[in-house]
Parts: sequence; structure tokens; C-alpha cells
Amino acid sequence: MKTLVIVTHPSIETSVINKQWVEELQKYPEKYTVHELYKVYPDGNIDVEKEQQFIESHDNLVLQFPIFWFNCPPLLKKWIDDVFAYGWAYGSNGGDKLKNRKVALAVSAGIKEEDYREEGRYHYTLDHLLSPFETTFQYCNADYRSFFAFYGAEHETVASDLENSALDYLNFVDNL
Repeated sequence: MKTLVIVTHPSIETSVINKQWVEELQKYPEKYTVHELYKVYPDGNIDVEKEQQFIESHDNLVLQFPIFWFNCPPLLKKWIDDVFAYGWAYGSNGGDKLKNRKVALAVSAGIKEEDYREEGRYHYTLDHLLSPFETTFQYCNADYRSFFAFYGAEHETVASDLENSALDYLNFVDNL
């Protein structure tokens, strides 16, 4: 079972967490296909049919991105809006290409985990903030498997934390 990982980071070269995750995934091309949207579509013009075929050729789907203003980067939102089209991802006219497909999220959050609590600085958990993705996947009858998160990316990160995070991430993806 091969997993398609849609990586949406506008500056992956300067990333710490997402770059580490990508490098770890790329060590196992027989298991994971890493698809970096900002590299493939720098102009934002998405080839919808190609993307749909890409999804269909994989068993599982993971959307990997940094949290931007408590949401996803804009290209990922556009990708979802364009690719998860009526008649393909949902609808009475076919729309079943995500049905029962295992899907998940992998996010890096710059803010510390304690800030993502109801009693924390921002009063919302990542569960709450990522619920529109879960709802989208449910609407498309996909098998949403939750999310993997790395917190505190804006703060000093120890190399061993990065390595452990990458290994934990692969374990998460392997167990979808």
C-alpha cells in the first residue's frame, strides 16, 4: 500500500520540520510518494485531472503542511477546492474517488502545544482548528485517520527532537 504525501510548504528549503519529514519519507520511495505542491505549481495553476489521477493511483493520502494563521497555506486550500471536485470527490454523479480512502494530516505548528489548549493562549486545540479538514473528508466519505503534529517549531528545536519526530511521523503514516 503506497501513500501519497501532498507537501504544501511555500519555502521548504528554509523549513526545519517539514524538510526533515520530507527527507525521511524520500528514503522509502517504495512506500511513499512525496508531491510538493509549491514546486510543481509555483504559479498556482493546478492540473486537476493529473492530481486526481495521482490520488487514484495511491492507497492512502496525507496532507502535510505548516499551520499558517491557524489554517493551511493558501495553495493547499486551492488544491482542495479544485481537486476535490463535484462528481469526483463527492456528489450524486459518481463522486466516490475518496470513499474509504485512508486520509490524514501532518502539521507543524510554530506555537507550543500548551498554547493549543482551551485554557491556553489561543483557546483552541489543533483538533478544533483542523476540524474543517476532518469534515471535508467525512463529506467525501473518506476514512479520516486524524493528524500528526509537531509543536513549537518557532522555538529552539533539538536535533534529536527532529529525528524522533520524523521517525514518529513515518510510524504514524505506516499505521494509517
